[in-house]
Amino acid sequence: MNAQLQHAPLATAAALPGALQIQGLSKQYRIEGQPLQVLQNIDLNVNPGEFVSIIGASGCGKSTLLRLIVGLDNDYSGEILLDGERITDTSLERGIVFQDHRLFPWMTVEKNITLALKNQPLAKAEKQRLVAEHIALVGLTGFEQAYPHQLSGGMAQRAAIARALITQPKILLLDEPLGALDALTRVHLQGELQRIWVQQRSTMIMVTHDVEEALYLGDRVIVLDSYPGRIKHEIRVDLPHPRDRASPELKRLKDELLNELTGH
Repeated sequence: MNAQLQHAPLATAAALPGALQIQGLSKQYRIEGQPLQVLQNIDLNVNPGEFVSIIGASGCGKSTLLRLIVGLDNDYSGEILLDGERITDTSLERGIVFQDHRLFPWMTVEKNITLALKNQPLAKAEKQRLVAEHIALVGLTGFEQAYPHQLSGGMAQRAAIARALITQPKILLLDEPLGALDALTRVHLQGELQRIWVQQRSTMIMVTHDVEEALYLGDRVIVLDSYPGRIKHEIRVDLPHPRDRASPELKRLKDELLNELTGH
C-alpha cells in the first residue's frame, strides 16, 4: 500500500477550512407559471478535506445542488454555510469543474490557468510559480504552450482542474467532470483525481452517474431521490486510498448502492 496516498482520519482535519453545512435546503423553479420543486429539505454536513460523491437519476437535482453551493443561484430556502458563513454569491473560496472543460480556445494551457489569478494581489513571479506548480500537479508539464484543441479530452479536463485549484478554494465542486471521456481515459483520470485530492486535501463534492466512480473516490456516497430531490440514502466507504477496484467490500457496497438506485 502506498503510504503517501493513505489519508488521516477526518477527525484530525477538524480545524482545517472547508466545512460545509446544508440545513433545510429547498429549491423550486417556475415552469409556465407553475412551481416545480427541485430540491426538498436537504440536510448535509461535509467535513473539511472530505470527498463526497452524489449520485442519483437524471433530474433529481444534483447539478442544481452544486450550483447553489458554488453561489450561481441564491434563490432558495434554508441555509448553505461554508465555515459558518452563509453562501450568497460566487467566490474564489469555491471552485467548480464542469463536464465540459470550458477552457478559452484562443489561450494556451498556461494562460488559461494564469487567468484564474487575474485579480489576485500576487507578484508576477509568484503567479508563474503557482501556475507551474499546478500544471505539474495535474501532469501537464511540457504542454504549457498547447492550445485546448491540441489536447485530448482527459488532458483538457486536467487543465480545468488545475485552473479551479490554483486559487486554493476551500471546496472544489465537480459536476460530472469525467462524464464525457472514454472508459479507459476515465479510469486513468479517476486515479489522477484521487492523487490530486490526497495531495491538496481540499474538500471535494462530485456529482456522477457512475456507481463505481462514486465508490472508488468518495469517503461517502449520497443518493438523491427524484421529484423532488431529497437525500434517500448514505453509504460510508471506510477504505484507505489507493483503493483496489476488485475489493470485495467495494463490490458489496456497489450492490447496496445499485439496490438503492433501482428500488429493489
